[in-house]
This record gives sequence, structure tokens and C-alpha cells, in this order.
Amino acid sequence: MIANAVPPVMAFSAAEARAATIAAPPIAALTNSHAAQVPEYLRRHYWWAYVHPWAVRIFERPWLVNLILWGNYRRLCEAALAALGPVMSGRTVQLACVYGDLTNQLADDIAEARGSLDVIDVLPVQLANLREKLDPHSPVRLLQQDTTALAAADGSYDRALLFFLLHEQPEEVRARTLAETMRVVRPGGRVVIVDFARPSRWHPMRYFWLPILNRLEPFASGLWADKGTPWLPPDVGTVTRTAVFGGLYQIVTIDRPR
Repeated sequence: MIANAVPPVMAFSAAEARAATIAAPPIAALTNSHAAQVPEYLRRHYWWAYVHPWAVRIFERPWLVNLILWGNYRRLCEAALAALGPVMSGRTVQLACVYGDLTNQLADDIAEARGSLDVIDVLPVQLANLREKLDPHSPVRLLQQDTTALAAADGSYDRALLFFLLHEQPEEVRARTLAETMRVVRPGGRVVIVDFARPSRWHPMRYFWLPILNRLEPFASGLWADKGTPWLPPDVGTVTRTAVFGGLYQIVTIDRPR
């Protein structure tokens, strides 16, 4: 499934895609009024993975998600939840829906701590899919917004999670997403980023998987620094980076300055 193997113009418009996705139970009751247009880069490069209704039917399979991540899905989910903190009271935001049960686990932890969770995504089909997976009593709001223009006040959240989002965004979009994330997380709050990275030189995936990933994910190379996190904006706070699976993945924890 290589994005460039299909004509650049899709057979359906963004409006048609939205209409098709909302054929499921409406999500309007769970969203706010700041509905955003589907960005062009998503429609052009990721129609096959996220935008088209058939994408959800294909990829919303735990075994497939785990296979795509080379057997590391559970490990990365557990690491993300641990990085967010032992007690998730207050307000948490997850930027972009994800396939699998990560959000269900996050919602359970937040419910236990009597906190709340906002999940923000620009695609109605992804929000509708997540709503189907969530317990109806979960303390979760689903908000249709663009991650580059969050409809939230400064310092609104105690913590934020970005799970395999940034590698899908062009550099300028990624920069705006990060800037918005830092804006809405309060001083002393925490941001957790889980994403691809450049594996160690000895890692066979560096020579086998990265060329394939670069073809499927045309913006992923923006995160492939051999060391550190040069793709982060300056002065975001205290940054801790942990390499996973020989460096193919990275977990970045940012503690915002007080």
C-alpha cells in the first residue's frame, strides 16, 4: 500500500469522505463547533490509511497494528501510559486517534483517577471509529479539530499524548502541532511523544525498513535524528528521550517549565 502508487487526485472529495463517515452514529454530540477541514497532505498521502472509510475496516485489527510495529504495539502502549504518570487526575489530551486499544486503556486509567480525556482528530471517520470502541461511560470527549489550531486556552491541560502522529505531518505542520501542544499544556505539565526514529547503525531495520517506511510515510524522515530531538522547538522544558527496539522507536517525555 504505497501512497505514490495511486493517482494524486482521489476518486472522492473531502466532503464526500466526511459524509460517508458520518453514516455511523453521529458524533456531533461529542464534538465542539470548531470542525476543521481535512488537510490536503492527509487526503493526498494518507487516504489509504486513515481518510477513506475502508481504511478503518482494514487497519482496525489488533494483530495488524502489532505487525506494522514489528510486535511492539503493547510495549509502546505500556511505555506511553507509564510516561504520562502514575496518577492521571486532571485534564489529559490525546492528539489524533490511534488504531488499537491504547485510548481505551488511557481512558480507564483516567477514569480511575477521576480525570478527563479529550481526544482530538481532524477526521470524522476516526472519531466515529473511536466512539465505537469506547465505553459509553468513559470520561472522554471527542473533538474534531486540527492539531495545528487547537480550540483550547493556554495551559488547559495537565498532560498531552502524541502517539505516532508527528511522523505523518510535513515539517511546517509538525512545528505548528508542537507549538500548539506546548501552548495548551500548563506549566509543570507533561507531554509524551511516541514515534519512529532512526535505529542504530547495527540494526537491520535501518537498511531494510527505513527505505520502505520512507516510501509509505513521506514525512517520517523529519524525526530520524541519530541523536537527540532536534525536531523539537527550543526551550520546551526538560526533555528525556528513550530508544526502543534498537532505536526504531523513541519515547520523548517533556516536562514543561513552571
